[in-house]
Amino acid sequence: MRRLFRRHLPLSVLTAALALLVACQAQPQWQLTNVSGHLPDLRFNLTDDLGQPVTAAAYRGKVTMLYFGYTHCPDVCPLTLAHMHQMMQKLGTAAAGVQFLFVTVDPERDTPAILRQYVGAFDPHIVGLTGTQDQIAALAKRYRAFYKRETPKTPAGNYEVSHSSAIYIFDRDGRARLLESPRDPQTTVVHDLKLLLEQKT
Repeated sequence: MRRLFRRHLPLSVLTAALALLVACQAQPQWQLTNVSGHLPDLRFNLTDDLGQPVTAAAYRGKVTMLYFGYTHCPDVCPLTLAHMHQMMQKLGTAAAGVQFLFVTVDPERDTPAILRQYVGAFDPHIVGLTGTQDQIAALAKRYRAFYKRETPKTPAGNYEVSHSSAIYIFDRDGRARLLESPRDPQTTVVHDLKLLLEQKT
């Protein structure tokens, strides 16, 4: 029995190694941060930039990208949306399967009409979303996103809102899959979006 065990040990090790190799090859080779199983599915009740109530279910079937920002943002938001437009162009016809959601962290100033005008200036694949302060705070908490209104206001009544700049990426079934940071190059994001678009639901 001892000899038999020793004779078959290398074969069993080889079989296990091959099985592990196949499993690894079956997994997508993500280049962005993989958050599968670490963040909850996409879920919300908000108002879109047409002034209509909308839930996350409206975007099932598409790869969805979620970003928290605001229209008076002086730098990172317009840069992010310009970056998004360039990525959509690189995706070509596949961009039809991607939906970018711009959730305002400044609902006091960002009405649906203002959001629509703002996001529409960048790309038709972007939808602006707003809601009550409580709705937005709950959604940000759900995905561990940070934002804070800075005080005091300027003499003209203006103010800035500090906020995190990550983009949350969900698959066609609304499951959180990837996290994009401003440091990630466009080629990396396009690569992973294509992988998500190729996956079957």
